[in-house]
Amino acid sequence: MEELDRAVEVDKKGEGKKVVDNEDEQLATALQESWNVESSPESSPPISPPPQSPSPQSQSIPPQPPPTQSPQFDYGSFVPPSPFHYPLGYRICAGCNTEIGPGRYLSCRGAFWHPKCFRCHACNQAISDYEFSISKNYPFHKSCYKDLHHPKCVACRNFIPINAAGLVEYRAHPFWHQKYCPSHEHDGTPRCYSCERMEPIDAIYLVLDDGRKLCPECQSSSIMGTNECQLLYLEIQEFYKGLLKKVEQQVPLLLVERQALNEAMKGEKIGHHHTLWTRGLCLSEEQTVSTIPRRPKIGGYRITNMSPEPYTLVRKCEVTAILILYGLPRLLTGSILAHEMMHAWLRLKGYPNLSPKVEEGICQVMAHMWLESEIIPCSGNNAASASTSASSSGSSKKGKRSAFEKKLGQFFMQLIQSDSSEVYGDGFREGNKALLKYGLRSTLDHIRLTGSFQC
Repeated sequence: MEELDRAVEVDKKGEGKKVVDNEDEQLATALQESWNVESSPESSPPISPPPQSPSPQSQSIPPQPPPTQSPQFDYGSFVPPSPFHYPLGYRICAGCNTEIGPGRYLSCRGAFWHPKCFRCHACNQAISDYEFSISKNYPFHKSCYKDLHHPKCVACRNFIPINAAGLVEYRAHPFWHQKYCPSHEHDGTPRCYSCERMEPIDAIYLVLDDGRKLCPECQSSSIMGTNECQLLYLEIQEFYKGLLKKVEQQVPLLLVERQALNEAMKGEKIGHHHTLWTRGLCLSEEQTVSTIPRRPKIGGYRITNMSPEPYTLVRKCEVTAILILYGLPRLLTGSILAHEMMHAWLRLKGYPNLSPKVEEGICQVMAHMWLESEIIPCSGNNAASASTSASSSGSSKKGKRSAFEKKLGQFFMQLIQSDSSEVYGDGFREGNKALLKYGLRSTLDHIRLTGSFQC
């Protein structure tokens, strides 16, 4: 630049022609082109050069434009070019990290881009729309950003609509974290009776005679008949044998329909606390109930050839039978069975009449322990050292659980832990606290003496 200034001064004084070498000519040409290129919004417009001197030997070089402040870029590991070698119009593409020559370019968030380098971070296609989205400094097509971040309804598979306040409003299951439109809570969209998940509207449920619906995953492990449940019954008896004293009396186990379970609850005079969602019952009275001995046929996703048979219960001890609702997944059936077996154990071992909170609480503790032993094989429990051997002996026969079945077991455990009722929820939490602190046998001895949990 000093040589160029001196050359201009020499020509003005008329001291003769200053010969400019090839490098100076290239630099002058680059300066001329940089003034002719469309400048960025923050740069000044080019200044027209003064009229040429009438002398034929004068060197016509446009005056240098006033200095402007160059935009600051985050070049990363790239070293900015020296201003001596590159004119003011030089820009670095933030996409390919190369020079942006004369022509069109894009400016976004303090950086410059070749039009072909300004691409969507999701689909990697060039963004040519007037509007686009930025997330974590990455550009997105508005449609791609919506696909990635706008929640879709698990039932209708549409984008969850925006409410009157301009916000995305949805409902979500506390455990499965499914998101769905608020309207599906009232429009009859079905849910699975066992896992409570909402399936897509085209999902095919298994519909039981009492109106319950089972999703395909829960149906795959459902227990439909008494004979089918006997193996599970034996496994839970082994579980109890490792924790408590063996019960000598053989208590019948029957799988029944909802109607038969409701009728049995009405006839149970000294029954324990029941709810509308009761799915198991420990009977002490002589009754005749309708049981489902064999698995019915399934045709067209409906139960066919259901053949309930009457079963007369004769009282030979304090417990006449354990009734379980049919059609539930194996882990849910087992947890209900473990709960009802604790009711039977307390009665057969001569425990006094306990309050519903204490009796249901300790029964829920046993159901929770059995579920834990199923989904966490060989899990140690501070409640009883023998539980490890009981769990390991059972797990060798169970085989590996599928990912969904493990998740389903965790869901049933979470239902027990988060129950908000005073009898089942508070009872479980107080019983489990005593169990972890004093152990199972000490907790049961304290219940026998005081009828309450240890603090």
